[in-house]
Amino acid sequence: MPSEERLQRYADLALRVGLNLQEGQPLVLSGSAESRPLLRALARGAYRLGARAVVVDLHDPVLGRIGLEEVREAYLDEVPDWFVQARVRAVDAGAALLSLTDEDPFLLRGVDPARLARRMQAAARVRRPYLERVGAHKVNWLALGAATPAWARAVFPEPEPEEATERLWEAIFATVRLDRPDPEAAWRDHVAGLEARAAALNRARFAALIFEGPGTELRVGLAERHVWKSAVAKAQNGVRFVPNLPTEEVFTAPDPERVEGVVTSTRPLNIGGTLVEGLRVTFAGGRAVELEAARGLEAVQAVLETDAAARRLGEVALVETPNPVFDNGRLFLNTLYDENASSHLAFGRAYPDTLGLTEGDDAALAAAGGNASTVPLEWMIGSPEVDVWGERADGTRVPLMERGRWVDAAR
Repeated sequence: MPSEERLQRYADLALRVGLNLQEGQPLVLSGSAESRPLLRALARGAYRLGARAVVVDLHDPVLGRIGLEEVREAYLDEVPDWFVQARVRAVDAGAALLSLTDEDPFLLRGVDPARLARRMQAAARVRRPYLERVGAHKVNWLALGAATPAWARAVFPEPEPEEATERLWEAIFATVRLDRPDPEAAWRDHVAGLEARAAALNRARFAALIFEGPGTELRVGLAERHVWKSAVAKAQNGVRFVPNLPTEEVFTAPDPERVEGVVTSTRPLNIGGTLVEGLRVTFAGGRAVELEAARGLEAVQAVLETDAAARRLGEVALVETPNPVFDNGRLFLNTLYDENASSHLAFGRAYPDTLGLTEGDDAALAAAGGNASTVPLEWMIGSPEVDVWGERADGTRVPLMERGRWVDAAR
């Protein structure tokens, strides 16, 4: 476990740079019981910043697996909504949200993929009022990593458990630039760079992106109303915040009906404890019509059967490699980190703000030309071997990334 002083520095960075907690604002913290030292540091930092109240939601992920395995078939599609209603009330009252990602990546390994997909669909349906508020940035929120022994064993299986946990903490700290002399200044510079990149792409108004690399020849049409977003979001309460630490991406909304070609994943993907490797997807008319994988294909198929729009894209993101997440050289087995290692796509639901929306219900997303699926499934397609072009409406192409790097940064 890091020293109390270092853990507090991490918590303060998250609260100030990521969440941008306001004086007098309530805060809802959530994480597993194994993350109590960080939760305590976050609560201490929040009160020092003037939080009105800090409410902590402790959970045990193992109980979720027990439910998946033991609940009777008749009740598998039922998820109680009372816990969601409490979150909805908190958001409507203006509370900031900070959730720790700290789970064992392989906790659900061996669970029937069909049961897992059904429970995920039921949970998404019940959580929709809450997720719509979060997706529309009604309040400032943050997802933040916390090293736990189970997660550390998955990422660093060779050393002893205590050493593995220390190594994961160090990797996490590096991804958020806590190892820099002035982490907050480093984040100001990094955020400004990503915002400038998104602004340039918005001025360009490309009609499509072209990806080319080993096993990849893909054209991703962009939604007519697409908006490129970056690290910073602005909540409806007026607070500017960085919802993910780390973050290396600029992202926008594809046209879910204009994706053509073949794309091969460049990094493994963890879905509920199943490691998916060598994923290769063929798109036609915007829909994934053929899927192959060296390993774990059944997990992908189970998710994409969730609803009719799940086989279409809701996000395309550009990430320069190398970067602090990529440089770690390990798979974190956690989407918050792995999606920031390289450019990626996401099956499923579009983010409202990438279509110029402040609300994210199905009707609004569809009317804006976005995907209204309930599924979010991100997978990595970028690497130092992948090139990206922007395609204008007249068919001319502009090089954006060469071998994983922004063109103007590489030359």
